[in-house]
Amino acid sequence: MKTLNELAELIGGTVVGDGEVQIHRVTGIDGAGPGEITFLANPKYLPLLQTTRASAVMVKPGIEAPGVSLLVCSNPYLAFAKVLTALHVTKPEVRGVMEGAWVDPEAKIAAGATVYPGCVVGKNVEVGPGTTLYPGVLLYDNVRIGSDCLIHAGVVVREGCRIGDRVIIQPKAVIGSDGFGFAPDGSGYFKIPQVGIVVIEDDVEIGANCCLDRAALGVTQIGRGSKLDNLVQIAHNVRIGADTIIVAQVGIAGSTQIGTHCTLGGQVGVAGHIKIGDNTMIGAQSGVAGKLPAGEIYSGTPAIPHQDWLRAAKTFAKLPEMRKEISRLKRQMEELQELIKEG
Repeated sequence: MKTLNELAELIGGTVVGDGEVQIHRVTGIDGAGPGEITFLANPKYLPLLQTTRASAVMVKPGIEAPGVSLLVCSNPYLAFAKVLTALHVTKPEVRGVMEGAWVDPEAKIAAGATVYPGCVVGKNVEVGPGTTLYPGVLLYDNVRIGSDCLIHAGVVVREGCRIGDRVIIQPKAVIGSDGFGFAPDGSGYFKIPQVGIVVIEDDVEIGANCCLDRAALGVTQIGRGSKLDNLVQIAHNVRIGADTIIVAQVGIAGSTQIGTHCTLGGQVGVAGHIKIGDNTMIGAQSGVAGKLPAGEIYSGTPAIPHQDWLRAAKTFAKLPEMRKEISRLKRQMEELQELIKEG
């Protein structure tokens, strides 16, 4: 529980009303009650300020609500995230290496780390302080994991891979599986050994059931602060820049480079050996077959500038009628040509 003044200090906001009111919970504006704080980021919910029973509301400057204490901040949605973290998120209890975990004698588990039952930690593995390995985590030999990481149940990190500090990996993700590499050999294929690693930099989050393939040579790299949603496939030798968002079911083929602060919508497919510039946005279900310059928005398959795609999309529903019209005009042309011949 914190006072509204304490929350204001946390987010750099200003209190209008009772700064000493006690807040114990964050909830939605329509269901909030005493002791709870909510937020207003969308103007369409302004009328709810007149009826909310919340003890306080996080709002942008310029909004007034007599009888309700306000926490005024420039970005209520970001403030919501920070207050939610402060009131609801607790750091995992430090429990050390618990009975039922198997840790190789040559592994180094830092003081303050937790290894739950069912974990297997291989030879020469290093796990930093404050990191938690939940049940069933499997770390192959020579893995390095930094401090204050959360590695959730069933995650597999294969040999030699490197994970930075404050990384979160959701359940069942696989880090460092073999890249998809095969050399044609007559009518069959010869497996190309994948001898590189995966490097995940600080403050990255990897969603559930993601697959990040190890490099054939060198590294597959996820840049600092990037966030991968569930069910994302990253192929061998892909490099993703800092602070990039990749939404669910995206597939990125081998050796492609994604810039910093990019956004890839759900189910985007990206071909291999291409480069996507910084600050690029790609709409959901788009197919990227070639290089994309920085700072633009793209949609469609193959991906084209978003405004062009919107104009093209408007014609899709008209195509059947346009086809009929073209057929009619074709018949008229043929009839005219016959008349000309006869004349």
